[in-house]
Amino acid sequence: MLWELNFDESKFKDLALNCLSDIAGKFQKKQFPQYDRVYVTTLFTFYWKITVETIEYCKDLVKSRKQLFVGGVLATLLHDELERETGIKPIKGLLDVPGILDPKKVEAKNIIVDDLPLDYSILDEIDYEYPTQSAYFTFMTKGCTRKCAFCSVPVLEPTYKPKIETLDKFGEIKARFGDQQNLLLMDNNVLASPKFAEIIDEIKAMGFHKGATYIEPNQLEIAVRNLESGYNDFGLTRRAYRLMNNLFPRLKDAVKQNYYDTLADYGLLEEETVTKENILAVYPLIADVYEKYRNKSRRNRYVDFNQGTDCRYVTEELMKKMSEIPIRPLRLAFDYLSLKDKYKEAVRLAAKYEIRELSNYILYNFHDKPDDLYERLRINAELCLEYGVAIFSFPMKYIPLYGEDSKHRSFTGEHWNKKFVRAIQSILNVTKGIVTPSHRNQETTFFKEAFGKDLKEFHEILYMPESYIIYRHPFRYILGYTVIWENEYRALSADDREMAHRIIQRGDFSNGAIEKENPPETVRNFLRHYDITRHKLDFKDINHEKTKARFDSLIKNDRFIELTLTYDFEAPIKYRRRKVLSATK
Repeated sequence: MLWELNFDESKFKDLALNCLSDIAGKFQKKQFPQYDRVYVTTLFTFYWKITVETIEYCKDLVKSRKQLFVGGVLATLLHDELERETGIKPIKGLLDVPGILDPKKVEAKNIIVDDLPLDYSILDEIDYEYPTQSAYFTFMTKGCTRKCAFCSVPVLEPTYKPKIETLDKFGEIKARFGDQQNLLLMDNNVLASPKFAEIIDEIKAMGFHKGATYIEPNQLEIAVRNLESGYNDFGLTRRAYRLMNNLFPRLKDAVKQNYYDTLADYGLLEEETVTKENILAVYPLIADVYEKYRNKSRRNRYVDFNQGTDCRYVTEELMKKMSEIPIRPLRLAFDYLSLKDKYKEAVRLAAKYEIRELSNYILYNFHDKPDDLYERLRINAELCLEYGVAIFSFPMKYIPLYGEDSKHRSFTGEHWNKKFVRAIQSILNVTKGIVTPSHRNQETTFFKEAFGKDLKEFHEILYMPESYIIYRHPFRYILGYTVIWENEYRALSADDREMAHRIIQRGDFSNGAIEKENPPETVRNFLRHYDITRHKLDFKDINHEKTKARFDSLIKNDRFIELTLTYDFEAPIKYRRRKVLSATK
C-alpha cells in the first residue's frame, strides 16, 4: 500500500504521489504510450528469452506493429525462429544500404544507418554508467577474412572491407560532443587489411600517436551548446545537471558557497527540480567558475582494437608499425592450441617493440579439451616472465550460433561436462573472468594457484567442490577442508575415483541420485564435501569458528587422522578475519 512507503518523510511527497497516480490511471484505462516507431536491437543468442519478452512488450508501445523494427545479432542468426516466435519479421544483417528502414521516403534515400556517427547523448538518458568513459567508438575495417566455425562475423558482416572512411565521422563526433580521450576500434580482423599501414597513419592523424596526451574540453559548455540547439533535451539536461554538481568537490570556502547558492536559486541541486530553461539561465552566471575549477589535467591517450587481432597475420613490419600508436592493450586471440607458435612469436614481437600490456581471448568448450585451455593459460604465464610483459587472459565459453543450444548458456562441448565448465567459471569468479598475468621474476603466480602447478593438479581442481574453488582462502588456509579433500581424493582407488567422477560430473548429490550408483562407503564419505554449497555460505560476518561449527559435522569423520582442523589456527583472530573477508569480497 502507498502509506507503507512513508511518503510523509520525503520532501518529494507530492511529486511522487502525482507520478504514481498518473501511472495508475493509465494502467486502469489500459492506456499505454503509443510511439510512431520502436526499434529493438538484439545481442547474444543466449538472451533469447528476454529478447522475446522485450519484443512482446514493445508491441503495446507502438501504434502499428509494422513500425516495430527488430535487428541485430540474435535477429540475424535466429531470424526465422524469432519471426515464428513473435510474428515480427526481423531485419537480417547490416543496415548498410541507403534507405533500408524507409525505402519509400525521399529524405531517407541517401542515408546509410551503418555509416552514421554514434549519438553519445543517449548514454545520459540512463542511470547506468558506461565503463568506457571518454572514447571514440568506430571501426577502420569491416568483416573478417576467416570463416571460423565458432564465429558469427562471417554471417553478420559477410563482406570484408579493408578500409572504411573514418575521418569525417570522427570530425562529426568531435564537433558535436567534443574531443574524446581514447580510441576504441571494433574491427574484427584489422591485421588482415592490406591497407593496415594507411589505417595506422590515419589513427595518428586523429591525434593518437605514440605519447599522445589529452585535456578534456569543457563538457558543460558542450552540453549547454547542444541544449541551445535543441539536441536531445532529456539526455543533455541530465548531463548538464550532473556536470554542475560534480564540480562541488573541487571548490572551497566562499567560492563553493556562492556556487551552491546560485544553483539553489535555480532549483539545480536536485535532479527532480532541474529544467532545461534553468540550466540555460544559470550557465552565464557560473561559466567562469566552472571553467576555472574543472579538471584540466593532462592524460595519456590509448588505442584499443577491442575485438582482438589475429596472430596469424602478425609480421615484424606490422608490429613495428602498430608500435607507432599508443595501443593499450594489444589484444591477441588464442583460440586454438595449434596457434601457439604464431601466438608466441606475436608476443615476442610486441615485447621487442615495447608493447608490454597485452590481453587475449581464449575460446574454450568448443572442440578443445580442458587440457588445451590449461596449456594456453600456462603459455601466457610463461611468456609474461620470459618477456617482462603483462598478459591478461579472458577465457570465453563457446555457445553455438544456431539451434536450441544457442538460446541459453548451459551448452557443454564434446570434451567438456557441466562440472568442468562450472569449475572454470568458479575459478574466474574471483577476478570477474580475468586470468591475471604473472609477476616478473616471481615463480608463484595466480595461474599456478588457481589452475594448478601441472595438469594433474588442474584435473583435481576440475573435480573440486565449487565452494572450495571460489572461497579458496578460508577453505584451504582457515578451515583446512581443501587439504582434507585433496588427501581423500588422492587416496581413492581407481574404481572408486571413476564412480566419484560420474556422480560429480552430474552435479546431483541428493540421496536418490547417489543411491543409483550404489557407491561404497569410501565414495559416500568423500562426497560429503559437495554438500557445502556456495548457497549455504554466509560470509558477511564470517570467522573460522562459526563456519567450522556449521560444517564440521560433514568433515569430522575424516579418514586421515593425522590431519587436524586447527593446524593453522594459531594466528590472532583479527588477522584471520581480515584475510577471510578479503578473500570473499
